[in-house]
Amino acid sequence: MRRRLGPGRRVPFGRLLGPVLLIAVWWAASALGVLDPRILSGPGTVLSTAGDLVSDGRLQDSALISLQRAGLGLFFGVVTGVALAVVAGLSRLGEYLVDGPLQIKRAIPSLAMLPLLILWLGIGEQMKVTVIALGVAVNMYINTYASLTGIDSRHVELAESLELNRWQFLRKVVVPGSLPGFFVGLRLAVTSSWLGLIVVEQINATSGIGYMMFQAQQYAQTDVIVVGLVVYGVFGFLSDALVRAVEGRVLAWRRTLAS
Repeated sequence: MRRRLGPGRRVPFGRLLGPVLLIAVWWAASALGVLDPRILSGPGTVLSTAGDLVSDGRLQDSALISLQRAGLGLFFGVVTGVALAVVAGLSRLGEYLVDGPLQIKRAIPSLAMLPLLILWLGIGEQMKVTVIALGVAVNMYINTYASLTGIDSRHVELAESLELNRWQFLRKVVVPGSLPGFFVGLRLAVTSSWLGLIVVEQINATSGIGYMMFQAQQYAQTDVIVVGLVVYGVFGFLSDALVRAVEGRVLAWRRTLAS
């Protein structure tokens, strides 16, 4: 029999195995007394606290505000990053003008710019969305630009020999060639939006999941803090799964190890 070298067949909902195993270990450690509840509350306590937060509406309100911030930052960051990548990837002049500043920004963490952004924009929603968008835009730019410039030059030569116009070239060569990199960037951008959200919601915020966690820290409510972490984790896992699902449909023509 021929030996299989690939990772094997996919199992439906197989990606849930890791999180389920993690929760099982957490639950067992809590039940056996290995975890001090003052340091890390057990799953049962966290579930009870989550139910209380849902019943009084705090969790839903905070989650909606956090989703709005992350969503706006993700939208503006993706649009900006892709637009800059297209300019730099399809034009030599655009590359000279855009790539240098973006590489400099890549070396400067968005969090390092917080003091300056607070001076410019204050501590309101505009600053929070801007911080998230900056991190997202860099991830989108780097991956989309790399995908655009990595298109095989023979495909470009073939398009020229077929006398495709600019629009046909973009639709039949550029878009299919850049989509894999775009989706890699989008997955990283989604993660970046949640990371940025966690930070900005603990800087003079008055609402959101991060604010709820910050308030819980003042009163040593580890169960509320863990509820917030779980919500962030669920948001991140579901958003990544959504991007994966869209990627699988859009790039169904590819045959890869991930298929």
